[in-house]
Amino acid sequence: DASRIADEVIAHLAGLVGAEVTVTLEVEAEVPAGVPENVVRIVTENSRTLKFTSQGFEEE
Repeated sequence: DASRIADEVIAHLAGLVGAEVTVTLEVEAEVPAGVPENVVRIVTENSRTLKFTSQGFEEE
C-alpha cells in the first residue's frame, strides 16, 4: 500500500538533511476480459490530474 511505503520508508529518507528523494511508481494490471471504456477514461483522467509523466493502456 502506497501510504504505508510513504510513512515507513520515504518519510525517513526525506527527513535527512540535504536528501532529494524521487519516487517512481509503476502500476500494472492484467484484466482478461479487458478494461471497460469508462474505467479507461477515469484512470486516464486521474493520471493526468495527478501529473503522471507517462500513462496508458496496452492491448495484448
